[in-house]
Amino acid sequence: MLRRRAPLLTRPELDDDPLHRILVELRPAPQLHGLGAGRTTPAWEPVADLLRATGRDWDRRAHRVRVLARCLPAVVGERWIADRPDDGDALVLRAFVESTRAPVEGHTAVRRAEQTCLRAAAACPEDPTPWLALLSLLHACAAPVQDAVPVWTQAVNRAPWHRTAYHLMLSHLSPRGQGAVPDMMDFAWQAAFQAPHGSPVALLPVAARVELVAHRQRQTGPAALGAGGHWNEPRAVREIDTALTRWFHTTAAPHAEAVSDLNLLAFALTRAHRTTEAGLVFQRIGRHMTRHPWDLLPDPERSFRYWRDQLTGRGR
Repeated sequence: MLRRRAPLLTRPELDDDPLHRILVELRPAPQLHGLGAGRTTPAWEPVADLLRATGRDWDRRAHRVRVLARCLPAVVGERWIADRPDDGDALVLRAFVESTRAPVEGHTAVRRAEQTCLRAAAACPEDPTPWLALLSLLHACAAPVQDAVPVWTQAVNRAPWHRTAYHLMLSHLSPRGQGAVPDMMDFAWQAAFQAPHGSPVALLPVAARVELVAHRQRQTGPAALGAGGHWNEPRAVREIDTALTRWFHTTAAPHAEAVSDLNLLAFALTRAHRTTEAGLVFQRIGRHMTRHPWDLLPDPERSFRYWRDQLTGRGR
């Protein structure tokens, strides 16, 4: 009998099981008459409990709030802010929700989102998360880099080496954002070599190179044709080595988006034909595939399964 292969997990909450349970719990069921039918407490209470339990783990807080802003039924956050208009956690969630929606709704919505971010920052003065919402808003609105830097600084002053802050700034500096290749690569390299041993910021040059490849693939002409050779350049080798020695092979505790970083590293290693090291990374990844950067390949899921199964023995 053929064994059925376990499905890949491509969920936005990654391997955060408490967050996953909240999203499943609050998913509207077709047979119920509206979200939360039969509940004796407000639907937002589990979300409030989760964020309260997250505490000052700013890395995990940013991950959870960003996923909740994208995946939580809108009515939950709206009811929470209506019931508790001065609640810091409710304001932070609202800031991310508005920052996501506002750019397509027009100038008035953008200004309202900006004010919500600042209200959240005032309510949670030690928290970098509201500043990340504002940084996301600036990126979505294609604000100049010089406008984004002070906001990024506010975030990292509160949480030095905050992974999300560095990745958001990298996106802003990308040629697909408001920057240029040299600025993006220099930012990534300086950050990686100044970051503490074990920090996921060590992977920032790998993320920058993935962004560079995505930029080149989007172009037409000779630049796009050479995109595959990026991973064999001497500097690319050093970038991958840095990620391995300063993060992957350390004893640092897993961070909230470690699954995303493992996928970045596995992708880079397969592109560079470093299969032995890639196999070790795939062992940690297991079923947790992220869409990016595998979406740079023609068939992302098939490519991921091929490399993972070949290099970990799953296909034998």
